[in-house]
Amino acid sequence: MPVMRRLCTIVAAVSVAALTGCVTPPPAPVKPVVVAPPPVTAAPHQLTQDEPTFLRLPNMAKDKTPLRVGVILPFSNASAATRNLANAMMKAAELALYDSGSRDIVLMAAEDSGKPADAADGARKLLNQGAEVIIGPLFAASVSAVAPLARDRGVPVIAFSTDRSVAGDGVYLLSFQPETEVDRVVAYAASQGRKNFAALIPTTAYGKVSEKAFRDAVTANGGTVAVVEHFSSTTNLSEQTSAISKGAPDAVFVPQGGASLRTIAANLKAGGVDTANIKLLGTGLWDDTAVGKEDALRDGWFAAPAPNADRSFVSKYREAFGATPPQLAALAYDAVSLAALIGAGQPYKRFTQANLTDANGFSGVDGIFRFHDTGAIERGLSVLSVKPGGFDVVSPAPTTFEKKGS
Repeated sequence: MPVMRRLCTIVAAVSVAALTGCVTPPPAPVKPVVVAPPPVTAAPHQLTQDEPTFLRLPNMAKDKTPLRVGVILPFSNASAATRNLANAMMKAAELALYDSGSRDIVLMAAEDSGKPADAADGARKLLNQGAEVIIGPLFAASVSAVAPLARDRGVPVIAFSTDRSVAGDGVYLLSFQPETEVDRVVAYAASQGRKNFAALIPTTAYGKVSEKAFRDAVTANGGTVAVVEHFSSTTNLSEQTSAISKGAPDAVFVPQGGASLRTIAANLKAGGVDTANIKLLGTGLWDDTAVGKEDALRDGWFAAPAPNADRSFVSKYREAFGATPPQLAALAYDAVSLAALIGAGQPYKRFTQANLTDANGFSGVDGIFRFHDTGAIERGLSVLSVKPGGFDVVSPAPTTFEKKGS
């Protein structure tokens, strides 16, 4: 079966890799010579055809233009965890290449230590080797450094940052973005009759993004934001929980995970928030079976990919590399699979915005997804309910972006 497919209507031709006596008079002034500036030409470095200097593997047919896919990841980052993630993502990319069955794709890796200058150097290397699409980087600052270089060559960037501010104008973010998760869980809560919303937001970058998405989603779904409280790692939460209780909400949004989430939920319950009747809402940070250990979180809702959606990928990765992949490795697998799908088109004319933003979307490891013109991603997510032994699906992930009745 193909590793990546377009959803709904799929057109094969559009498919699936810059100064009173005797005085001597002064000499006459020399007229300056004005040299006209050279004419300005737009986008002088656009890639339009195969070049002899571009990378080609020895066993590739000389009369065929390979799909050159550049990958920029932080292989030498100062953090061991980040290095391990980069290596796992590269392995997943190689697995996707194998699963694609194509012999005309060249994966070309470049270094991003986590410093924007290194990422830019990596992008220059890949572009000089003929990359038609760049996958990565992982960090927002590195994406910003790579973007103008790739744009000058007409090469799209499929990056893994969750920061939507670096998306657009040729940059597409294939990541798990809190905005999508917040939209999904708030819309579902509203569909179940929840109208008066409160939120307890961490004073972090993630919290800031989640709060804006929360306010927008509540408004879009006809609800009311009753109260929003904030907390840090040193907050005792008594004032915040009291304020939320007085707001009389029927749903409380908490974009936090781990042990902190369990502590917050217990504090909300102790502070007068009836968690048996007031629905607690969360994001993908709740996707941890330990969440079910806290009674106050029981029956709370959060949005995430369908349970075990990645089972096939995890199994293949384990078989190939003898280890369990980190969740983000699936993003690299999807990125290369997408490049292989679109790469079936005409060289240097295949990675168009129209192809990348196909409204029908694509099917990936964690479910369906599609890119918007802004470069942000939209995912088909489930809504899960917290139970002591795991999670129940209360609203299944969609299998198509086509609206019902259309």
